Amino acid sequence: MVNAAGTYPVVSADLIDTLNAWKSLGHTQGALRDEYVSFVGASPGSALDRDGGAEHVTASCFVFTPDLDKVLLCFHKKGRFWVQLGGHVEATDRSVASAALREAREEGGINDIRPVGAILDVDQHALGAGFARCSVHWDIGFGAIARTDITPSTSTESEDVAWWPVTELPDNVPVNFEHRLRRILDEIRHQSSV
Repeated sequence: MVNAAGTYPVVSADLIDTLNAWKSLGHTQGALRDEYVSFVGASPGSALDRDGGAEHVTASCFVFTPDLDKVLLCFHKKGRFWVQLGGHVEATDRSVASAALREAREEGGINDIRPVGAILDVDQHALGAGFARCSVHWDIGFGAIARTDITPSTSTESEDVAWWPVTELPDNVPVNFEHRLRRILDEIRHQSSV
């Protein structure tokens, strides 16, 4: 774990500022955002560190085609489901947003992605037995755009990576994934129109 003089407290302070500035579309997201601020504020040195405890912040990146009709998903080895790109925040990440983009590039094999907007959602979820060190992820969702003419590639954490129509997702996605995807798309459209 990074100590109080390490990187995580700095990233945590930036995350708290970013969360406080985020005006989510829904009341539920606003209330959950407040829980995130409390969680990170209570343990700024460990809330983002995968070794800081069984519950920690993670960073997701929902990568879409420019028309927002397709989303890039990976088949997660541990979870055994199709899911957005993302993972743990590393000590070298400047922010949770940069962690999300790094994870997207690593897991999707596409370097040419453009971030979209600020935070798009927060999603706290319990994990199954396949995730031995983690019991709850306090996930923060970001978005990016990639061209479909670039072929994605797998990483050590995924068995497959593929573009899926946002209206025709695979059967084996996490519980509430379709709802989260719609929320992300609504937020992107809202942030684009402001």
